[in-house]
Amino acid sequence: MQDKLEFKKTREFGDIIGDTFLFIRQNFKPFLKVYLYLCGFFILAGLLSGIVHLLTVKTDFSGVNSARPLENLFSMSYLMVIVFTFATYTAISVSTLSYISLYIEKGNVAPAVEEVWSYFKYFFLRVFGSSILISLMMMICFICCFIPGIYVFPAFSLFYSVMVFENGSFGYSFSRSFKLANSHWWPTAGAILILWIITYATMLVPSVPAMIIGMASAFTKTPGAVSITFLIVSTLIQYLCQVFLVLPVIGVSLCYFNLAERMENGGLLNRIEQLGTQKDQFSAPEEY
Repeated sequence: MQDKLEFKKTREFGDIIGDTFLFIRQNFKPFLKVYLYLCGFFILAGLLSGIVHLLTVKTDFSGVNSARPLENLFSMSYLMVIVFTFATYTAISVSTLSYISLYIEKGNVAPAVEEVWSYFKYFFLRVFGSSILISLMMMICFICCFIPGIYVFPAFSLFYSVMVFENGSFGYSFSRSFKLANSHWWPTAGAILILWIITYATMLVPSVPAMIIGMASAFTKTPGAVSITFLIVSTLIQYLCQVFLVLPVIGVSLCYFNLAERMENGGLLNRIEQLGTQKDQFSAPEEY
């Protein structure tokens, strides 16, 4: 039987990619349960808001309410789409990082949903607010000049791992993530980029049937009806495919521990200290 994945160790570029999928394979059932319990509400709410907004926009541009189509593009429904987009990604990130944190604390044992929930409710609002600020800073970096955006991308990706794994404040997580990223920038940036390419590719493949429906609508006598079906089906697939967003979160977590180990050897020192001792039964920190 294959040994459970160890996070706290150094890895090369290929190991980060391979161990991302190894972790999912070893923890598929318990991790999927955590994902459904903690992220299901946000995905469903985002799905409903997305469908409402798309149907509103379609109605506006079809001539039923074409007086103010551009205004309706940025209506309350559009605002809800943005809010639930941030909330869904936050839920996916926090639930995944909380799962990994507990997995490590318990000695590479899958945690229960209740344990992950205790971490999730502690970090969710902090990560949600931070994600808005980080997204704005990332957008400014890319708008001002493309190069700064590329430079800060690995550090901003590591930001959430630092905040959850080290229970860091915004300022601490910000400076710590840059310190870690700068110590091994090229391999870290390459691994994160590859993980996002894989993620977007896996999200695109299930969308092919919806694209076929959209193309078929151009050859039907009732394109309006088919296009509504296309909007609903494509939106449904889009939100269901958000499960693949756990890939970069897990991969970035491996990058975080890889960089931390290279700088501090914390995992090695911890394993030395654990020699000949018995692990205490896990209990969640009081502040969580």
